[in-house]
Amino acid sequence: MDVLCCILVYAGLVSAFPGFVSLAWPLRFLGITNRGAGAIVFASGAAVALAGFLLPAPEKRASAVESHLDDFIPAYQFREFHEVRVQRPRERVYAALLQVRADEILFLRTLVWIRRGGAEGPESVLNPRGDSPILDVALRTSFLKLAEEPGREIVIGTLVAVPRGWRPKGAPTVDGYRKLFGEPGFAPAVMNFRLEDAGAGETRVTSETRIFAADAATRRRFAVYWRLIYP
Repeated sequence: MDVLCCILVYAGLVSAFPGFVSLAWPLRFLGITNRGAGAIVFASGAAVALAGFLLPAPEKRASAVESHLDDFIPAYQFREFHEVRVQRPRERVYAALLQVRADEILFLRTLVWIRRGGAEGPESVLNPRGDSPILDVALRTSFLKLAEEPGREIVIGTLVAVPRGWRPKGAPTVDGYRKLFGEPGFAPAVMNFRLEDAGAGETRVTSETRIFAADAATRRRFAVYWRLIYP
């Protein structure tokens, strides 16, 4: 569903752009000969993009508890998953995972600079120091460690949507974070890194992000953001 919605959003935005331009300067080389035709192209593209934004985000559920991630967030509406195989033993891969720095990830600093619009700001996962492990940056800024099985899995969480005016009271705790899953206005996001032996000294590394929003209004608002940044 995420992929379909993103296709609709970007197909609509791309097709709406020449129509928008043609409201002032008809792009005749595209067959848009007048402003009226431009308005039709713009409206059609905008309608497709709007459909992509507004399609419902159905709730999905893990079929079984196979990881700490499944235990913490079995139900979710939004998900991203990545997998890679590394020609190293699991223990070495896990140790490297905990120590990898922002300046060791190709194009990361460029991509997060674009993501934050070039603005400066305090240290965060969108503005990481190059000399610190990226996981340490996350955990001392906006993320909370939720579970860890050394050598196999680490789970961290944050909040990607909160009610207007909400401020945390005191230091965040795992129990306090769990309680927000059923609260309107909140959208907890949980991600993990999980390592499995793949044989012959090889390790299968997976990373999965899940987001759950308890109420329809929060789901709709977050869906707009998610479907823009998902690609």
